[in-house]
Amino acid sequence: MKVVAINGSARKDGNTAHLVRSVFSELEKEGIETELYQLAGNRIRGCMACYKCWENRDLRCAVKDDVINECIERMIAADGIILASPTYFANVTAEMKALIDRAGMVGRANNDLFRRKVGAAVVAKRRGGAIHVFNSINHFFFITQMIVPGSRYWNMGIGLKPGEVEEDSEAMETMQILGQNMAWLMKKLA
Repeated sequence: MKVVAINGSARKDGNTAHLVRSVFSELEKEGIETELYQLAGNRIRGCMACYKCWENRDLRCAVKDDVINECIERMIAADGIILASPTYFANVTAEMKALIDRAGMVGRANNDLFRRKVGAAVVAKRRGGAIHVFNSINHFFFITQMIVPGSRYWNMGIGLKPGEVEEDSEAMETMQILGQNMAWLMKKLA
């Protein structure tokens, strides 16, 4: 079994990645392979509503000059998907939104590619607005028919400077429990 996490943060290895790695540590204890793919440094465009994915049905977005098709390939190959984003004006980053829109269209155009995979949202925040980010990611999981495990609290952590989120002990515990619940669910579904 494998879980891929896509980090939508503009900061490679920032607080969002720290939270994901906390989830990963629990998954790895259960023998689940993990991969972190970070969008930082990539220029990504949003969906152009060209509907070529519906015409071609080739598991790919027609826009081929960015990394979204690489992300879609990783998502297809995985049993579990973590989408992670910091909070930008009470929403996901533009890069994460582009991934959600384009992967969502490709998935639906190709017989619901992500149906019954396990999905989990991970959110970093400085202060507020994170519940909307959490909901935006979960809406993607629900509309693509994925199965979403919970944790003891919402899957979010507080921090500004890179690594500062690790001082949020409740967030770190939440991520550990999320990893445990994700591993349990994936094993039940297998």
